Amino acid sequence: MKDKLKGMVIAVVAVAALAIGGAAIAGAAGGDDDATDKPVSGSALKKASAAALEHTGGGSVTETEAGDEEGAYEIEVKREDGSSVDVHLNKDFKVLSQAGDEDKGGESGEAGDD
Repeated sequence: MKDKLKGMVIAVVAVAALAIGGAAIAGAAGGDDDATDKPVSGSALKKASAAALEHTGGGSVTETEAGDEEGAYEIEVKREDGSSVDVHLNKDFKVLSQAGDEDKGGESGEAGDD
């Protein structure tokens, strides 16, 4: 009986160790979406930044992301008044939408045809 109990305890400990190890590996391999964000670079950075700044009427680019879920590019712009806006662009650097400080609850504003 003692050997049976000892075997069950060892099995439970082994299963727990595997579960914890698997969770750690999954987290390190991309469980955090921010870890996979890729900044925009090269000529795309210049074009995307120019399009976003034109759309917002100026400001400064504070962060970029290539291939985000809402378009080919996401450009975060800090405006002169201190507010921030995320401008989402397609692969041709056309504005798809924007989301910012004024958009309560994460709503996205549709871009107009300018």
